[in-house]
Amino acid sequence: MTQQRYRDMAEWPLMGTALVFLAAYAWQVIGQVEGRQADVLEGIMWITWAIFAADYAANLSLAENRKHWFILNLHELLIVALPFFRPLRLLRLVTLLSVLHRTVGETLRGRVVTYVAGSAVMLVFVGALAVLDVEQNAPDAKILTFGDAAWWAITTITTVGYGDLFPVTPIGRMVAAALMMSGIAVLGVVTASIASWLVQRVEENTEASVEAAEVPVRAEVRELLVEVAALRQELAELRHERRP
Repeated sequence: MTQQRYRDMAEWPLMGTALVFLAAYAWQVIGQVEGRQADVLEGIMWITWAIFAADYAANLSLAENRKHWFILNLHELLIVALPFFRPLRLLRLVTLLSVLHRTVGETLRGRVVTYVAGSAVMLVFVGALAVLDVEQNAPDAKILTFGDAAWWAITTITTVGYGDLFPVTPIGRMVAAALMMSGIAVLGVVTASIASWLVQRVEENTEASVEAAEVPVRAEVRELLVEVAALRQELAELRHERRP
């Protein structure tokens, strides 16, 4: 068993686990459940955390250079080591984007649609859940419902920022900062991808136009070459006839 083979095998199960955690987390935050139902949801989230912890241990044990892999994947350690910081655990949902990337293939247009749509929807939903989780019970809170949280997340990720809704807790402001930086990154990827796609299309159209324009020129050149060859043949025959 190699690390790459393990990752290929565990990709879809981990994605399912991440979606289960997201559903339980959203139910707990939006529904504000209490009692036995809250205990069940918390138990589900702890089970998903245990699966993620086992996945981290498996990757670390199968890595060829464990020290190098450990340094490059410190965020994975934070997700596992801080299970009580629920917004941080939502980073596991990036597994969904990697699976979608394989599904749509390697075309530029497919990647743009996948990452833009997937990243934007996931960031808005996760950001709304995270800020609602820490804001809804805070004193003087402005974000009290999921509708408010979703509106705030959309205006924040698009860097519009109307200012009608804003977080008042330190963790909520950290979520806002992360969401704003993520929005700038998503917009940057969109701009760069569209520019690259346009340049590629212009180059393809230019090459096609040049080839189309060269077709009659090449035909004329071929005809001229045939005529020149015929004239040379005639000249050679005339010279041959004039010789004594």
